[in-house]
Formats: sequence, C-alpha cells, structure tokens
Amino acid sequence: MNSRERVRAALNHEALDRVPIDFAGHRSSGIAAVAYAKLREHLGLERKPIRVYDLIQQLAIVDQDVLERFKVDTIELGRGFALEEEHWADWVLPDGTPCKVPAWSVPERDEANHRWIVRSKSGRIIAQMPDGALYFEQTYHPLAEGPDDEKAIDIAFDECMWTAIASPSGPLASGPGRDRAFAEGAKALRDSTDRAILGLFGGNLLEIGQFFYRNDNFYMMMASEPERVERFLDYLTEIHLGNLDKFLNTIGDYIDVIVFGDDLGMQGGPQMSPAMYRQLFKPRHSRMWKRVKEIKPHVKVNLHCCGGVRQLLPDLIDAGLDAINPVQINAKGMDATGLKADFGKSITLWGGGCDTQVAVMRSPEQVADHVREQVRILKPGGGFVFQQVHNILANVPPQNIIAMFDAVHEA
Repeated sequence: MNSRERVRAALNHEALDRVPIDFAGHRSSGIAAVAYAKLREHLGLERKPIRVYDLIQQLAIVDQDVLERFKVDTIELGRGFALEEEHWADWVLPDGTPCKVPAWSVPERDEANHRWIVRSKSGRIIAQMPDGALYFEQTYHPLAEGPDDEKAIDIAFDECMWTAIASPSGPLASGPGRDRAFAEGAKALRDSTDRAILGLFGGNLLEIGQFFYRNDNFYMMMASEPERVERFLDYLTEIHLGNLDKFLNTIGDYIDVIVFGDDLGMQGGPQMSPAMYRQLFKPRHSRMWKRVKEIKPHVKVNLHCCGGVRQLLPDLIDAGLDAINPVQINAKGMDATGLKADFGKSITLWGGGCDTQVAVMRSPEQVADHVREQVRILKPGGGFVFQQVHNILANVPPQNIIAMFDAVHEA
C-alpha cells in the first residue's frame, strides 16, 4: 500500500497497513520555520535554505529528506510550484536564522516602529510583525467602516492580510496562461510522488466575514442583522463557487483531497449556536462541498476547523464533509474517545494525534506516551489520519517532534 492508497483507505474507513501521517500537507499540519531549522540540525541533515512558504504564520516547506524520515503520506499542491531560486528572496527569521521567502511577498522593515510590515498593492499596511513576535498579525479590516456593497467586497480581497498575501503557487499560476501553468505544475507534482496531494482551496465564510469586518462587528451583524450577513455570504459563496469550478476543472484530476477553511469553534465550544450555523453557513457550505462531488467525485472534502465544534459535527457531516482537522482535543467536547465513538464511522478525524501543548511542555517520553494513547483510540476502523493539533510551534524541541512521529508507528 503506497501513501496515496493509504490516505484514501483511511478516508473510506477501510483496513490499513498503518496509520497515515500528515506533516505539512496543509497549513495547520505544518511547522514553524524556527522549529524546522532546529529539527534539521538535530537530525544531522544536509544544510538547506529554510523556505518560508506561509509568511503570515512563518511556516516552513518540509523537505523530502524529512518527509521520508517520518514516513509522511501527504504533500501540499503548492510544492509543485516555486521550484526555482528566482522565486525566493533572502530574509531572516525572528530568531536570526537566515531564510528564504516568496519573492513576491518580501516584508518591509519599519525601523521607526520596530516591526516588519506587509503592504497591499494600494500601499496600505495590512500586516505587521513587531520585534519579538513570531508571526504576522492583521492590521486593517477593509469593511470595518464604510460601504460593503459588491464592489467594496471585491476590493477587500486585495486589502486584507489573509486574502492578499499569496503562498505558492501565488502569481506563478496567475495572469495570462494561468490555467495551463497551474495544470502543468500540478501534473508534474502528481507524476513525481505517490503521496496523497492536498489542494488548499479555502472557501472560508465565517472567517472572511471576521477578516473583512473585524470579529466584534461580524458577531454583532450575525445577531442583529442576519439579512445583511446573508447578502454578504451569498455574494461570497458565488465568488467561491466560481473559483471552485475553475480550480477543480484545472487541477482536480491531480489532487486527492481539497481543503476548505472555517474556524467555527473556540476553546469552550462553537462560535455560534447550531441553529445559527444551520441558518447562515450550512446551506452555503453544502453548496460548495456538493459541487466538489459533482465536478470531481474522487476528491475528498476536508475542512480545517479549530476549536470545540462537537455540536456542529452532525450538520457538517450532513452538509457533505468527509474529514475535519485538526481535531482540537483540548477544547470542550472534543475528547477523542467520545468523538471516535459518536462520529468515527461518519467522518475522518484528520488530527487529534498529539496536543501541541503537550509537545511543548512535556519530555520526549511523555510526548510518545500521549501519542500512542491517542493513536490507540483513533486508529480502529480507519477514519483517522495522524496530525498534531495545529502547527508545530517555534518553541517545540526537536527531540519532542521526533518522539511524536516515531510513536505513531509504535501504537
């Protein structure tokens, strides 16, 4: 059984030779570049430039030698792009480690305010990383004040950190000949690996409302102006569906999983009631996820969704979801035993394999014990892909990372 077959078997709740492992197959299964540099050094691997593909979260591209060391079964579609030295520019990580960032999104130094900044095409500062921080933060919410008609929404995509800063493929698959370049890169990646390929699509609804309007404003709109929210979401969904059609018709034959995003939960439970989810978001999620099945029936739908979302899982499953990550086991209602018992036959739990807080605070032996227990709970009957609960943070010791991945095969 190769990696692609293993992941697909897990998604189909079939018998497996071993638990499939996702490491950096999508953004929330990745690793902070600071931690990745230390991991490579600890493993005694060849020195290579540290490439930061996700500037906002400071996430590193995981090289082939590390993927092989940890028997990783996934790879992100973006790894088929930005393969030439000219696509990268020199920069430096917050701890002083030299690195490379995409040449089209090099941060600008603002010495007067002791920070790095990113500007939109219009020149507005949309993101900053103050000295001492480890990632960029949003500084401008384009719809927080002023109009929110369709024209304003269209403009907002270029004025928001989360939608304007592109990771590979980025502009390498845009402009004239975009579809051809995108398809060629995806096909070349498919031909080069037997790992399951994850295509990051996004399709965020709640989160784009929060990114554009600011969290507090969008919460109040959801409660007091639901018709206004529905108008916004309807227009947003049409944008997503148009992009989804083009995405799948161009590269759908070369991916195994499409990853959507919407953080619907918090530490203490969902960000909204199940009733509000059913009214505002479920019909629109359902339209997008069912469109995937109409265009490319073989592609599985995975939602990145942080927090305590147990109460929403029945509706997410009903809307057409195949898998959910990162399965935040330390949030309310997200105990692995209960999730597996109640939902393990209906959805793939893509995550929950290691609480990232444990990975930071415990010894390698304690991390390994924790992972073995999580795998023991989640492995039976398939429907489980191992990943840690969100990114490996900058302060996770390399010994703990090694213990985490090695323990998966010991459970």
